[in-house]
Amino acid sequence: MKKTKEPNQKKIQALVRELLAELGEDPDREGLLKTPERVAKSLAFLTRGYRQNIKSVVNGAYFESGTNHMVILKDIELYSLCEHHMLPFFGKAAIGYIANGKVLGVSKLARIVDMYARRLQIQERMTEEIASAVMAETGAEGVGVVINARHLCMSMRGVEKQNSVMTTSAVLGSFRNDAKVREEFLSLVK
Repeated sequence: MKKTKEPNQKKIQALVRELLAELGEDPDREGLLKTPERVAKSLAFLTRGYRQNIKSVVNGAYFESGTNHMVILKDIELYSLCEHHMLPFFGKAAIGYIANGKVLGVSKLARIVDMYARRLQIQERMTEEIASAVMAETGAEGVGVVINARHLCMSMRGVEKQNSVMTTSAVLGSFRNDAKVREEFLSLVK
């Protein structure tokens, strides 16, 4: 996905003001005077992943490594917005890969998660996008990604299931083709 331009803050503010009025609120009420500006800034921040690309996120942070052992980073916090209701979902991701001559700077794994999380998303697609990006950027033998997240569209509206947690996984390369590699990854990220 290519970078997109910065959102038009003034246009978003006007739309939020109109939305407030449509919902039955008075946008000129003291507590709401700066709400359109705050919401516009918030939405720009929460969707900044559209204005990033993998090359700028990774920023050349590759390091030669003679190892081909499994590398895992887990408990990566993530916050996203579901594309169906624009309500938050949040949780943790775990990424594992088997290096093939080079490793990625550890913070870059977290930044890759953020880049995809900071878009309107569904968890299933985001999991696959993260796995595919790590695979492409590292040239790894295999990659695994597991995400556990709570979706506010499930808990505060609709079926109102407060304690539901969605788990998704994506496995590529040796993580898909070798049951022992996949089992080792899944046991280590539990």
